[in-house]
Amino acid sequence: MFIQSLKFVENHQGDKDNISVWGQEENPTTYKLAKMNLAIRGISNNLGQKAFSTFLEDQHKDEKMDFIMANPPFNLKSWYSESLATDPRWRIGGETVIPPASNANYAWILHMLSKLDVNHGIAGFLLANGALGAGSKGSRIGNGDSEDDESETVDSTNSEYRIRKQLIEQDKIEAIIILPREMFYSTDISVTLWILNNNKKEQRKKCVEYKLNVDGSLTVDEEGKPVVSLVERHLRDRQNEILFIDLRTWNTNLFDKKFVEFDPAQVQKIKKIYHDWQGRDTSKYHNVPELCKAVKMEDLIRKDYSLVPSKYIDFIDHDMEIDYPKEMARIQNEMKDLIREEIETQQLLKEAFKGIGYEIE
Repeated sequence: MFIQSLKFVENHQGDKDNISVWGQEENPTTYKLAKMNLAIRGISNNLGQKAFSTFLEDQHKDEKMDFIMANPPFNLKSWYSESLATDPRWRIGGETVIPPASNANYAWILHMLSKLDVNHGIAGFLLANGALGAGSKGSRIGNGDSEDDESETVDSTNSEYRIRKQLIEQDKIEAIIILPREMFYSTDISVTLWILNNNKKEQRKKCVEYKLNVDGSLTVDEEGKPVVSLVERHLRDRQNEILFIDLRTWNTNLFDKKFVEFDPAQVQKIKKIYHDWQGRDTSKYHNVPELCKAVKMEDLIRKDYSLVPSKYIDFIDHDMEIDYPKEMARIQNEMKDLIREEIETQQLLKEAFKGIGYEIE
């Protein structure tokens, strides 16, 4: 993550001296490797004074971040301690909601939200798909692979449901992007990229845009670096609206014969969907069946605050696209060929048996 972030800064003509990485790690080996990794690349950092649980001892209590990127452990159990009962991180929408001790997914969300700059902080993190609808009665036990793990009936007393309801009502969620399977070495399940944003109001922002070739690939200079330019984007007011993107079928670009990754053209297409939706020129963005949809607050409420993309994104009944007379004619011709081949095979068998004196009547 650190290496890719540095490449991102360099590709966007940024200066690594203008960024500083803050974080915390419980595993001592990972903690040491992270500090070494950052030091080698000359990236300013503060990973705390020691390796320790982010939940049990927050080493950055009063700090607020402009951006957060995280890939926390999915469905972490036994994370909770009674010492956390009054922790201010569980405060949202005027109430304290303690995430379940059996699963830390929503604890991670509230922890990261508590660290975001209240005026402009943005977070992007991965979670198991089960978190999208966690809190339903009769939820199936599983690894969170399916985005539809939860039933339609919601338990309004469940802490995960209450937290998700507050996240939506407090307008903290900007986008939910569901990814293909086989994208990570550590798990083969499909996971979700959540994007939180503390400022979805209309604003102007300067950003770096890549120059693209006709086929959607990146234009590079003589040194092989992407050609970029600084532009000003005019973002519209996206309050009380969430963008859903379903990328589970984008699984054709493989590496190491098994794992899925997005190629540069795909990354740019995802970026275009997201930026077009954010942009003030609303003519550029369109809901696309089986790919993306912008959903208003009233629809989220109608669906009991579920964040499962398939509850909102339109899906096409491909059976209706079939030309039945043409398809039946094709099947009829195939059956004729199969029957003819069977008759020919039977005749060959009869002649073979007759040749050895065992004629079949």
